[in-house]
Amino acid sequence: MPVTRQDVLHISELARLGVEGARADELTKELTAILSHMEVLSQVDTATVPTTAELGAGGTPLRPDVGVPPLMSGTLGSIAPAMRDGFFIVPRLASHEDSGESGA
Repeated sequence: MPVTRQDVLHISELARLGVEGARADELTKELTAILSHMEVLSQVDTATVPTTAELGAGGTPLRPDVGVPPLMSGTLGSIAPAMRDGFFIVPRLASHEDSGESGA
């Protein structure tokens, strides 16, 4: 399935990428080549290959899901100037609306 220039421009617009005309042509060729390679790979007969050929019958070994206590002494309140309901209270950050009110 070849990729068209319009496909590349449409996807770049959706992703909000600035793709110019010459680059769109290059990407069209590159993506078409990648999809051609994928078509070749999809024709390989893998019916006789076990699905876990590299992992063995046991699957992927997993580590135990054990939590580690934090490396701090004291409570969170001892390191925070202010807390409410388990959350840190911090000063409000200036926003771009506030910058116009400074009188500049």
